[in-house]
Amino acid sequence: MTAALDATRLIEIRRDLHRNPELSHRESRTASRIVEVLRELGYEPRTGIAGHGVVVDLEGAHPGPTLLMRADIDALPIQEESEHDYASRNEGVMHACGHDVHTTIGLGVASHLIARRAELHGRVRFVFQPAEEAAPPPGQAIGAERMVQEGVLDAPSVDAAFALHVMPLLDVGRIGFTGGPVWAASELFDIHIRGKMAHGAYPHEGIDPIVAGAQLVQALQTVVSRTVDAREACVLSVCRFDAGTAYNIIPERAHLQGLLRTLDPAVRDLALQRMAEVVRHTAAALGCDAELQTVRGTWLTANCPTLERFAIETIVDRVPGLEATPFKPQMGAEDFAAFSRRVPGCYLFLGVRNEARGITHMIHTPRFDVDERCLELGTLAMVEALLATGARWGELGPTLQVPPV
Repeated sequence: MTAALDATRLIEIRRDLHRNPELSHRESRTASRIVEVLRELGYEPRTGIAGHGVVVDLEGAHPGPTLLMRADIDALPIQEESEHDYASRNEGVMHACGHDVHTTIGLGVASHLIARRAELHGRVRFVFQPAEEAAPPPGQAIGAERMVQEGVLDAPSVDAAFALHVMPLLDVGRIGFTGGPVWAASELFDIHIRGKMAHGAYPHEGIDPIVAGAQLVQALQTVVSRTVDAREACVLSVCRFDAGTAYNIIPERAHLQGLLRTLDPAVRDLALQRMAEVVRHTAAALGCDAELQTVRGTWLTANCPTLERFAIETIVDRVPGLEATPFKPQMGAEDFAAFSRRVPGCYLFLGVRNEARGITHMIHTPRFDVDERCLELGTLAMVEALLATGARWGELGPTLQVPPV
């Protein structure tokens, strides 16, 4: 029987990944390390999926469903500020979102389940996903969506998908669940404004796109404050404003860029409709032409409440040292939605905070770290959730649904 990776080995793997982070689309060493560990465990993984993705199936001893477990593998363009010996060795690149932890837990789960194959009903598909952090180019798919396009949900078809994410707002030993929406749907927008160039000393001879852009920054806030029900979650942020080339020239064009985040498809549709109206009419009132362009960043990540509830009850019952706690949906975005909008999903938050040791910094910051006890706890949580879901699929499966996104 293959021996499962113990806590010491999990820490060793996580620290190796943390020392050697790689950005989206460049995860070649990370993928090689994943393959190396999987082969040590007795797997023969498929590589090169959606770039540097790695996929492998574990067939159980009993009939049952195909359950997917996703672990993202890429890092962020952040310079780490850490005195630890496992700090990043790659200048300007850091595992600041815990993907080193997710990858390590994925390998840990793979090691436990192959050792407990006799208990497994159906199969588990381990998906080590690249490019979760990258924004998709217009009209192109990357990350999870590209993996789906390349068949990761097929042959045999996946019946449900699981993932977890480190959360520094939760103490180590806690696992968070939302009861529905988890991460927001993301729309990326560009606003192109066209006026008429003029000398800055003679503004009456031109049409100023900067003034129109400034008005739009303000007017767009009314989409949230005066259009969307205050009881609904909606974030609209203008994050970039480009215009002009000199002190004394009113330019012809201005460009705004930003994002819209929502937790309800109806709210998203309403906000997009109102944004288009505000852009068109505000610019026109100031004599400018304006065009709103939107690109879907990610879909809403939402759990199947029945699957989530079953997983949480199982984890609390079977994993000593883990307590479940309700946790609010986050307005960040996650491309796990590529899976959970097609099959029932269960996405949980893993506590990593330890205030006594100063482990309190948020994800996407240069001092982010985790209490490494989370590695074994997260591994055992996912092992038990996957085993129980497979064993109870006959009664559980027909009750599961994909929430509207």
